[in-house]
Amino acid sequence: MKRIGFILFFCTVMTVLPLAGAGLKGHALSSYLEFPPRTQYIEHAPFSWPVFIGLSAVILAVMLPFLYRIIRANSRIKTGEKDGLCPDGDVIAPHRIDAAPAGKRPIPWWGWLSIALGLLFWLLAWTRFQWMEPLQPYTFTPQWLCYIVTVNALTYRRTGRCLLTHQTWFLLRLFPLSIGFWWFFEYLNRFVQNWHYLSCDDFTPLQYFVAASLSFSTVLPAVLSSEEWLAATPRSSAGLEHLRPIHFHRPKLMAWIFFFLSAAGLFFISWYPDGLFPLLWAAPLLLLISLKEIANLPPLFKELGTGDWSRIYRFCLAGLLCGFFWECWNWHSFAKWVYSVPFVNRFPLFEMPILGYSGYLPFGLECAAVSDWLRKRQ
Repeated sequence: MKRIGFILFFCTVMTVLPLAGAGLKGHALSSYLEFPPRTQYIEHAPFSWPVFIGLSAVILAVMLPFLYRIIRANSRIKTGEKDGLCPDGDVIAPHRIDAAPAGKRPIPWWGWLSIALGLLFWLLAWTRFQWMEPLQPYTFTPQWLCYIVTVNALTYRRTGRCLLTHQTWFLLRLFPLSIGFWWFFEYLNRFVQNWHYLSCDDFTPLQYFVAASLSFSTVLPAVLSSEEWLAATPRSSAGLEHLRPIHFHRPKLMAWIFFFLSAAGLFFISWYPDGLFPLLWAAPLLLLISLKEIANLPPLFKELGTGDWSRIYRFCLAGLLCGFFWECWNWHSFAKWVYSVPFVNRFPLFEMPILGYSGYLPFGLECAAVSDWLRKRQ
């Protein structure tokens, strides 16, 4: 019951605060509740070199230390392999390298089938065959179903198990949970309008809801399957198991500070959409972390207390990996989204400006938080 109350309170904060702030500012609330969303009512700030350089420096400062440790650890592992030793001088244990050499276990037949179908749906999504026209807006979902099965097949090849074969019920439950999960981000985007959809003008509200929900249902399964595949490849996060632990001297006080800062940011997000747009990704994560501490629930990332950053890093990387394919397959699709990001809307990789990919890092952690909640409910 305590967990249910926690989720209800979190959803209420996420929903009510942005709308209350917009109402106090005198904005027409109908704009934020338009469905499907078609009106572009925010005019974003132009590109700014100082902001672009500053944000780039911050992102590099956060990520480079992790990348350095991973590269260093992998180079030491390779040296140990040549000598028959681990980096610490012991004999190399099989689990310290790869769970199973790629050549020892073939990709299962269903993996090859998903690869073939994925390539077919990719072709259909990027071409404009007349006979395919009625189904053209719906090609995104089958592409991602194929991605999910393919990544599970790669994990199975390496370890002999995967979510699809050994945690099937958990994987299936991720699909409906993913729909509500992503609709929250669509709702928050109404207050900053960093992306909007094209070729959806002919959709009725019901058609739009069904088509969008089908696509949104694949988000959590894709990220969780990607993280499991990365976990089956230990070198992807090597060297991150023994970093400096993080402990707050007064955790309750810090939790309240994070909570009020996040809540204030959500309340004022419609007032300053150009300055507060990063809260679209950061605020839900900070709220979850702070509210769990305030409610005396188990922390989201208890690994921080032991200095093991490997799982945290893997979820960030899984979010970024899925983000790459989301943007790639969106690029020439019929029903697609385009971006309008203040200050940094240049140098796109596909439709996404290059710095926008940094939003997938905290997003991966939010996927971890939601999936952990579901695991504990099983």
